[in-house]
Amino acid sequence: MNPPETLNGNAVIRIENVRKVYNTGEVELRALDGVNLDVRRGEFVAMMGPSGSGKSTLMNILGALDHPSDGRYFLEDEDVGEMEQEDLADLRNRRIGFIFQSFNLLQRMTALQNVTLPMLYRVENRVGHATREEIAIAALESVGLGDRLYHRPNQLSGGQQQRVAIARALVNRPSLMLADEPTGNLDSKSSEEIMGILQNLNRQGVTIVMVTHEADIAKHARRVVCMRDGKIVSDGRAGAQNCLERKR
Repeated sequence: MNPPETLNGNAVIRIENVRKVYNTGEVELRALDGVNLDVRRGEFVAMMGPSGSGKSTLMNILGALDHPSDGRYFLEDEDVGEMEQEDLADLRNRRIGFIFQSFNLLQRMTALQNVTLPMLYRVENRVGHATREEIAIAALESVGLGDRLYHRPNQLSGGQQQRVAIARALVNRPSLMLADEPTGNLDSKSSEEIMGILQNLNRQGVTIVMVTHEADIAKHARRVVCMRDGKIVSDGRAGAQNCLERKR
């Protein structure tokens, strides 16, 4: 299945015949069963599917948090499966930005400190304290939190916490942003605001892959990939509706 053509350069992600098998006693579970996927630079892709479809497993592989049982994953033409653990850690920190449903902010740190944190773990191109703060402040201002720099997570609303998480994901200028149910813990108004921020980032050239089970959220993406039983069953602009129809 070929993805839609885009105008924005080469593939950031290339997945070739990826399988993921879990063995539990005598039972073999095929979480992914021969998945092929390309995501080009500047795309905004939503992945949908029912529970057990494989979308979360695929997201973990894209984030280098798990590895396939078979097949290959290339990030910007680099074979992720050939990387050592230290290189994988650097890849996750420097080249992939993560946004989680539960925000994953450190409660004892301010918004500014949370956003600064990824820069402390850079292996290459480390920057000094003043520069880190300058970059983090700019990231928080870009998501509308310039007046919340010194607030801790428990002083922020859910939507504001997710904005901090987005700013944190941005500071190392990643090649790819992965968003796992980014509006799952938010009310409808906050969800729309977060999706507006992600759309704006995408217009600025940020490549985004997002997992969601909500068609209204998936429609903010330019492309929707629907998964079922470990396979991609539809891929395109009409994917959200196709995915819903397949679930009936």
